[in-house]
This record gives sequence, C-alpha cells and structure tokens, in this order.
Amino acid sequence: MEGTAVVTGASAGIGEAISRHLLDAGRTVVTVQRRPPRIGHKRLLFYAADLADAATAQRIAGEIAAKHPVRYLVNNAGVNLPAPLEEVTPQDLDHAMALNVRAALILIKAFTPGMRAAKFGRIVNISSRAVLGKTQRTVYSSAKAALIGMTRTLCLELGSDGITINTVAPGPVATELFDRGHPPGSEKRQKVIDSIPVKRVGTPDDVARVVAFLLAPESGYITGQTLFVCGGTSVSGSGGE
Repeated sequence: MEGTAVVTGASAGIGEAISRHLLDAGRTVVTVQRRPPRIGHKRLLFYAADLADAATAQRIAGEIAAKHPVRYLVNNAGVNLPAPLEEVTPQDLDHAMALNVRAALILIKAFTPGMRAAKFGRIVNISSRAVLGKTQRTVYSSAKAALIGMTRTLCLELGSDGITINTVAPGPVATELFDRGHPPGSEKRQKVIDSIPVKRVGTPDDVARVVAFLLAPESGYITGQTLFVCGGTSVSGSGGE
C-alpha cells in the first residue's frame, strides 16, 4: 500500500531507527520534532515543531495532512522526567501527558480521515515497559499507560475502516539518553544487563523491526495489542534501573 509515513521524535534513538527502516522499505517519511533528523534521504522530510504545544501540534498535523497521503503513523515523541514521588509536580504530569498522549491524539485525529477514505491505515504508539511499574517513573508510566488505553479503544473504532492501531513497549534500549545515564562498561549498566533475561540491552533497531512489522500492509489482523520489546523484563518484573 502506497502512502506517507509520519514518525514523531525522530531526531535520534528509536525514532531515527524507525525512520531508517521505513525509508529502506521505500516509504516517504515525514519526521516531526524540534531538532532536524541526523540522517539525510531524498524521501525524508522534516517539520520542526514542539508537539507538547497543542496549537502547534494541530497546525503541523493539519499542514501535513493537507500535503501528504498519510497512511502510516508512529507516535514516538515523548518525555520521561524521572523523579521520586516527593519531587513530582502536577506541571511535570501535564507536560508528559501533553507530549506523550495529547500530541498522539491530535495526530491520529488529523490523519485518520485520509486513512478511512483509503480504507487503509497503520498506527503504532510507542509506550514503555515502565507501565508495569518502575521507581521514579510516576509521570512517565502514567502517560505511557494512557497510550495503551487509547490504543485499545481506538482499535474498536477504526478496525472496520481497515485501520490497525497497536502499541510497542520497549524495555531498556541503548539510546544516547540511556548511554549517558548508564555509560558502557559502568557498574550501573552491568546491573541493568544482569536484570534482563536475555542478558543484553536492546538496540533501537530491535524496536524498529517490530514497528515495521506492525506497520506492514500484511499485518492487518493485529490490532489493539501491546507488544513488549524488552528482553523479557516484562516477565521477570525487573524495571531495568
């Protein structure tokens, strides 16, 4: 199925890897985030936006929908804001919900009319293994859990139009942010590795391959699901601190 793919938060890490996989599959990819992507490609387009701002998100979403036949959407943009309960603020929660959840809803609402008209669409929301519980992730886990609830509800509303929507929930993944907090060779990183049943940290490509599978036209009988890409930490109960 032809059509443009939109990936948010694609300046690095998981979003960048997802964009690369989609480009390799021959898709035109539109990325939306504050910083330009590091990769360059003739089929890669960039819209600069702070998706945590509702008015900006709605404007950009409308502009993209008017210019591109969006049939694939990956809501990857997010913010963590780790803190113990005593330091969590309502403002932190507002910001996390705005970027992780509200922006996803705005983009879904903007692109599903075109998907419905085409009788085809693929949506993947990026959540986190942290929804099962992780210390100092009150704000993050709350927002990422909301994405799972959104996915399960919207699969019921969109399925008859040929649109699937699923959630991918990564565990510990070696992004630049993770590497800064867990430097290679450090005791802190080894502690995380020891807690993972497969005994290694995931890679952005591990996640991107699963997302690409769920976005494929052939994956039309999978919807409303949450797939943990976590090396087994969703089973072992380890949060991968």
